[in-house]
Amino acid sequence: MQKMKIRPCAKINLGLNIVEKRADGYHNLETVFYPVPLYDEITIEEQTACSATTCQLTLAGQEIEGDPEKNLVVRAYRLLEDRFSLPPVHIHLTKKIPMQAGMGGGSADGTYTLRLLNEMFSLGIRSDDLERYAATLGADCAFFVKATPSYAEGIGEQLSPIDLSLDDYYLAIVKPPIAVSTREAFSLIKPRRPEKNCREIVSQPIETWRTDLRNDFEESIFPQYPRIGEIKEQLYQLGARYAAMSGSGSALFGIFREQPEDLSTLFPDCFTAIEKFDRHGI
Repeated sequence: MQKMKIRPCAKINLGLNIVEKRADGYHNLETVFYPVPLYDEITIEEQTACSATTCQLTLAGQEIEGDPEKNLVVRAYRLLEDRFSLPPVHIHLTKKIPMQAGMGGGSADGTYTLRLLNEMFSLGIRSDDLERYAATLGADCAFFVKATPSYAEGIGEQLSPIDLSLDDYYLAIVKPPIAVSTREAFSLIKPRRPEKNCREIVSQPIETWRTDLRNDFEESIFPQYPRIGEIKEQLYQLGARYAAMSGSGSALFGIFREQPEDLSTLFPDCFTAIEKFDRHGI
């Protein structure tokens, strides 16, 4: 029986502009997705044909509430089960990426499950087809098929690779114990096109990002949750070259040239992490 392991990475948004509301109720956006060295862990083990269920999910790490059948890991298995002859599996998910953070942890888990099943059972699914499958799981899921710096349009599924490296910078993550509803975040947005596209801005020196690069959600989220905005300013006070909320929050990230001091003492009630960017390690 086969058994394989994979480590889904998180992402941050370098700029996020909500440019228009669509007829289907969704919003078109422009953003730059960048993979970050913060990981969950997924192990898939093939089971015998007489297993009670075709996909058993067990969890460790951060507590995940809700029906396991609705977890993107299980939904990813069901998606391929409908199209291929998959054997029963046991999937163990160790959750380390903070949830409700705007860092794509759940999306990564679902997409990396597709990737691992494709590899384990030699399904022969090409990357572009994997992206199409992933996009049915969630708007930003397709990014995690390759997990390389990408400019995203549409609802986040239209991806174009970009040449951008933050290697040798440090990433600081601070996520307060605040849950921001994605539905609420979008309901407060007033769509508009930015004067300058985020794809162009990230090609500029990082020192210009503070004034030029925007996350449109901050305008509505910070007044609702002042502490999130305060953490962003604290990251700048610590020396961040650029700091922002990722996605619709509530995690904040700062990009530093030098390794910042221990964040756990400054933000004792928050999830914190300091990692060095390494594009080759994702």
